[in-house]
Amino acid sequence: QVQLVESGGGLVQPGGSLKLSCAGSGLTLASYAIAWFRQAPGKEREGVSCESSSDGSIYYADSVKGRFTMFRDSAKNTVYLQMNSLKHEDAAVYYCAAAPLGYRDWDVCRYRYLEAWGQGTLVTVSS
Repeated sequence: QVQLVESGGGLVQPGGSLKLSCAGSGLTLASYAIAWFRQAPGKEREGVSCESSSDGSIYYADSVKGRFTMFRDSAKNTVYLQMNSLKHEDAAVYYCAAAPLGYRDWDVCRYRYLEAWGQGTLVTVSS
């Protein structure tokens, strides 16, 4: 069974920070490009931070550049999303997804193959 599990969401005030975790079960994340997506009520799902399947470079959406950082702890088979200076517009359900390395992506955050999705973790930003 292949599974991704997100955690770390919660309630924070504007300007606060959260660190989200994406843990792999049944797959070794070192063999995959990892992407973080989010979806707010009434809005389409958007890519927040996405690794390239071909060269591993990391893309950040303009709305989060300079505030969010994605990084790995391979020993724990986990990928993190550090979120700082949170804004009201960052409130959403955040999902991680895994795509196998070695393929050319259709575009940034658009993968030929996605093998796993997490269940999502809710981030609420409120004063």
